[in-house]
Amino acid sequence: MFSWRKLFIPLGLIIMFGSFARAAETKVWHVIATKDQTFVVEGEKKPVITVKAGETVHLRITAEKAQRTANDGSVHSFTIKELASAGWDVRLKSGTQEYTLTAPTKPGEYLVQCMVPCGPGHAEQRMKVVVEP
Repeated sequence: MFSWRKLFIPLGLIIMFGSFARAAETKVWHVIATKDQTFVVEGEKKPVITVKAGETVHLRITAEKAQRTANDGSVHSFTIKELASAGWDVRLKSGTQEYTLTAPTKPGEYLVQCMVPCGPGHAEQRMKVVVEP
């Protein structure tokens, strides 16, 4: 005799484990905006993150207090000037925050800069977001 229960339980498990597998695949980029006015990308030799065009980008950014702080309490920013209106202009308070942004649809290299005058090395506080097709 056919039992729907025997079919739905394994199907439910497949769906449940499939969603866990997708969640485990989610890449979270950990970026550190250091007190020495540099960006460091955890696990990378250079301060670069590489994403696919239009992809959802998960960032965990730790901002260390530098020599100077902005009037709004920001210690750094994570800004791509030409994408600021698309959310790529994040003011960073001291500590760790998480952000979800959308990668540009146009492939290329995008310059991330700190726009908070945080110390003497501020002008050199840069990194790249590389967008691949």
